[in-house]
Amino acid sequence: MKERDDNFRVRPGRSRDRGASSARAKSFVNQVLTATAKAGRTGYRYGQVGSAAKVSRFGRGQFVSHARSSRSTSRQVVIKARVVRHRGTRYRAAPMARHISYLQRDGVARAGQEPDLFGPGGAPADGQLFAERCEDDRHHFRFIVSPEDGVQMDDLKGFAVDLMAQAERDLGTRLDWVGVDHWNTDQPHVHILVRGRGDDGNDLVLSRDYISSGLRARAEELVTLELGPRNELDIQSSLEREVQAERWTGLDRSLQRGADENA
Repeated sequence: MKERDDNFRVRPGRSRDRGASSARAKSFVNQVLTATAKAGRTGYRYGQVGSAAKVSRFGRGQFVSHARSSRSTSRQVVIKARVVRHRGTRYRAAPMARHISYLQRDGVARAGQEPDLFGPGGAPADGQLFAERCEDDRHHFRFIVSPEDGVQMDDLKGFAVDLMAQAERDLGTRLDWVGVDHWNTDQPHVHILVRGRGDDGNDLVLSRDYISSGLRARAEELVTLELGPRNELDIQSSLEREVQAERWTGLDRSLQRGADENA
């Protein structure tokens, strides 16, 4: 019997390179994430619902995160946070009153204006009295809130007041805080000091994820509400700036999100 030319079976074999390649990639990703964690980055898994990802369950501020990406039309805000302890040699910082005096130094306000300290509702605040209230606390929080489009905003003080009012709703407590807006750099920003004690008299402990992601999400909502969503030109300009920025940016968060998903 004559055999036909197409009388054969295809028997796919096991891919030999994919496993090794995947292992090398995963190993590299794990190294990057480990280094990132050591640098103090907390990742993007902020309050995910229905996820196996480990999220912070310590402290106030455990609400669902608003997913953000470098292509988002939401306005971008950078927030730097620091928890300052009042006891122990490892956690020494400038005394509160001295730090507040530094924040109110000449030349930081808009031209022709005084660097006024304000508190809840935008009312004038007394820095010395605030420092005295914080004196026996275990710690306090220092935030620097810098909207990317801050130069376009009419009232940074009002923005800070709205942001802290939203934080009170998220955290379920009234906050004792003071702030001052600075215009002495190309990027206008607000310094906010928050007392480390809730309205119940206990230490105010914030979720790590709320500090790193939640407050920023709230700030971005407020700026977007005031200025409107970003257009394509805004997004492209922002990406170009982020490539050159020497800080943790939305582009970095997108890259880490991709690494987390492929790990």
